[in-house]
Amino acid sequence: MQTQTGTSLETAAQLLEAGAIVAIPTETVYGLAGNALDPAAVTKIFSIKNRPAFNPLIVHLHSVGEMEKYAAEVPALIKRLAEKFSPGPLTYVLPKKDVVPDLVTAGGDTVALRIPAHPLTRALLERLPFPLAAPSANPFGYISPVTAAHVEQQLGGKIPYILDGGACEVGLESTVVTVQENKLIVLRLGGVAIEELEKVAGKSVLQLNRSSNPQSPGQLKSHYAPKHRLLLGDLETLIEKHSEKKIGLLSFREKFDHAAIEKQRQLSPSGDLDEAARNLFTALRELDAADIDLILAEKLPAEGLGRAVNDRLLRAAAE
Repeated sequence: MQTQTGTSLETAAQLLEAGAIVAIPTETVYGLAGNALDPAAVTKIFSIKNRPAFNPLIVHLHSVGEMEKYAAEVPALIKRLAEKFSPGPLTYVLPKKDVVPDLVTAGGDTVALRIPAHPLTRALLERLPFPLAAPSANPFGYISPVTAAHVEQQLGGKIPYILDGGACEVGLESTVVTVQENKLIVLRLGGVAIEELEKVAGKSVLQLNRSSNPQSPGQLKSHYAPKHRLLLGDLETLIEKHSEKKIGLLSFREKFDHAAIEKQRQLSPSGDLDEAARNLFTALRELDAADIDLILAEKLPAEGLGRAVNDRLLRAAAE
């Protein structure tokens, strides 16, 4: 199969209506999209990604009003959050209606719904008579793609079309939330910071599952990982410990000088957490492509999007 890259909504829509899988841009990362109501199309997504069927998918809608088509209940707290953060990088896990295939929800009784903010993908969704199931457009477990070129590098020849919407503005997957007994539960850290959510919803509870039994997308222990081993900790200590190896270095803002460092990337020399989040996956890809033995990385301040970056680094470093 030859993979084309372009900006034609018509081409993308025709392929999706025919049951094909298309890569789409969002403000978070590029998604591998298919008709969420067609089990055959959803099966193709799992196959192309080599994604285990126990890991549920996010369903992308063109508007907040669509949520009630696919969710059996939309709590008042979710509606308040949607007014503030949707379209945007926030996903809501809600009781599902029967119209959503069990394959999408990994057999669970809840469905993850999101309204993406990227104008090209929203225009595409408005043209289609169905929502799109769309995990990140990369082989399962590997670093998420934030440009059309990243998708082509990993899935070229496996899908017919990549809808090119430029570089992703957020660069991290969506935050995933649900509501239990009128309390906001955060299931995955992502593109909306907890501090912002709590301004609307009050105190939240973190349930960041890191196991092989995910409640929502993005909860597996090992995920978003480079091919090279990644170690997380104090960089000066790690550099000295592994100085006999060729090191790829990922720092928050500081530049390091050591003979063992073959390549290094600073996520944000100015210390901007949003910029660091935007640069994370591209930086990891560049280091992973370099002639190195391992990647050394450090945690960011545990505030704003720094928490979500740290979550991705912990999963990338997991054995």
